[in-house]
Amino acid sequence: MRERTEMDADIPYLLLTPGPLTTTRSVREAMLADYSTWDVDYNQRVMEIRERLVRLATDSDNYTAVLMQGSGTFSVEATIGSVIPPDGKLFVISNGAYGSRIAQIARCLKIPLQELAFSETEPPDLNQIRATLAADSEITHVAMVHCETTTGMINPAREVGQLAHAAGKDYILDAMSSFGGIPLSMEDDHVDYLISSANKCIQGVPGFGFVIAQQQKLEQTRGLARSLSLDLYDQWYEMEHKGGKWRYTSPTHVVNAFLQALNELDAEGGVSARHARYQENQTTLVSEMQKRGLQTLLPRELQSPIITSFYYPECPAFQFNQFYEELKLRRYVIYPGKISQADTFRIGNIGHVFPADIMNLVEQIEQTLNKLDIRVPPQRVQ
Repeated sequence: MRERTEMDADIPYLLLTPGPLTTTRSVREAMLADYSTWDVDYNQRVMEIRERLVRLATDSDNYTAVLMQGSGTFSVEATIGSVIPPDGKLFVISNGAYGSRIAQIARCLKIPLQELAFSETEPPDLNQIRATLAADSEITHVAMVHCETTTGMINPAREVGQLAHAAGKDYILDAMSSFGGIPLSMEDDHVDYLISSANKCIQGVPGFGFVIAQQQKLEQTRGLARSLSLDLYDQWYEMEHKGGKWRYTSPTHVVNAFLQALNELDAEGGVSARHARYQENQTTLVSEMQKRGLQTLLPRELQSPIITSFYYPECPAFQFNQFYEELKLRRYVIYPGKISQADTFRIGNIGHVFPADIMNLVEQIEQTLNKLDIRVPPQRVQ
């Protein structure tokens, strides 16, 4: 896979977000073919995708995958609403907007809930998690976000999985923005349900999410769903027993693009190679931004390679919307901040983006700040 030194002419700007993200032309071109949802060739593609997703997540044959129409949140809600029995209780560990959203889904579905909430800049405390599991025997399922893109924090997925497993609880991991970009093993991490989306680290386009599940446990959830269209078991059963058929109209073009994206992931060298590129993107970004006096919200040990939060420059004249629009004119799109504790903006490190792109971005940021007469105090440089 080539490294871009200047932007493709057919994209309006480089998306430096946690997804949707910048894709390759070949992924976009894969959507030019029309398929029928009943077509055997198309459904074979669905079956291939399901098998390849499982292989990315585990070497065990005890897991299966199911695709679900809609954004990643649809797949999160499908999982929460389908796998917890009427007498079950969900324990949510949250330290950002997406962990809080899992708890919100549980409340909306009237699922008994225990939420252990931490500050947006604070990692989950394993001792508190262990104590909560020991104190509440009604808990049947544990849920946490792997990479909390509210800040860019990486959460201790394996350690929490070990605690859940030791306590005899099912473990749901929202790996929306990490799967395909950070190596993990569902078996080693004791993950029973892993949730992600087409338009994240595998570098497809928006349109469906997916759940990789311990098959025996998924089969035991038959009839538990609190929704018709978001019934995870029924969706899986249809795909499993009808050769890749979805229950309702599937996003055929998006599926074709995703299969191409999987091929390109393999061509790059798999998850480990993609993780190395993302890590280089993020390291380059932080180093170059700090040279210009711009500082990260999180310390390095808590930072994922997915997205990075930066404090606003300490200059009264700085206005994020003005900064954003100027960068967009220069063909770079970043993300606003999402936390309540500080004024920040975020820059994604994933997608079809390379260290040379990051260097160009930071040069444009520097020029933009100069144009807007934003002076960054040199004492902020670490």
